[in-house]
Amino acid sequence: MMLNWATRITIVRILLIAPFVSLMLKTNDPDLTDGSKIALRYMAIVLFLIMAASDGIDGYLARRKHQITKLGAFLDPIADKLLMTCACLLLASYRGRVPGFLLPSTVVVLIIGKDLFLLIGFVIVYLITSQIHIAPAFIGKLATALQLSMVAAILIAPEASDILSGWIWLLRVLWWSAAGTAILATLIYIRDGSGYIEQYEQSLTNKTPD
Repeated sequence: MMLNWATRITIVRILLIAPFVSLMLKTNDPDLTDGSKIALRYMAIVLFLIMAASDGIDGYLARRKHQITKLGAFLDPIADKLLMTCACLLLASYRGRVPGFLLPSTVVVLIIGKDLFLLIGFVIVYLITSQIHIAPAFIGKLATALQLSMVAAILIAPEASDILSGWIWLLRVLWWSAAGTAILATLIYIRDGSGYIEQYEQSLTNKTPD
C-alpha cells in the first residue's frame, strides 16, 4: 500500500520524537558546558517546532487532496499523544527540565490522564462494537494546540523571560489552560463515546426480529 504525503509526514513526526527526547535528556548533563546545554536545547526547540508545524500540515494535506485514510486518522492522534506525553514528562523531570521553569506535576497528570482515559475508552468502544471509532472534536484540537503552545513557551522561557518580565505568568496561564481543556476534552469524549455505544446497541435492537 502506497502511503500518501499526509501519512508520511505523520510517521516522520513520530520518528522525530526519539531524537527530541535524547536532546532534552542531555540539556542538564553535568558533564557538559553551559554553552553545550543551551545548544542542545536550541536543537530540541527546532525539532519540536518542526513536529508542531507538521501536525497542521499533514491534516491540511489530507483534507486538501482528499486523502483522509483510516491509517492517517489513527496515526495522527497517536503522534500527538506520544509527543505530548514525552514532552510533559521531560519538562517535569530533573533530567529534562528547563531550569527555573519546571512544569507542575499536576498539569502533567491531567494531560497524560486525559490520553489514558481516551485510550481506555477507545478499547472499550472497540470491544463492544468491534469498530474503530475516531471522532476528533474541536475541544480536542484546542487542547492539543494549547499543549503545543505550552511546551514551546517553556522551551524558550530562559530567553523569552529576559525580554518579557511577565513570561512566567504567561506560562502559568498556558499550564492551567492546557490542563483545564484536557479535563473538558475528556468529559466530552466520554459523552461522545457513550453516545456511539448507545447508537450501536440501538441499531442491534432495531435489527432484532420481533
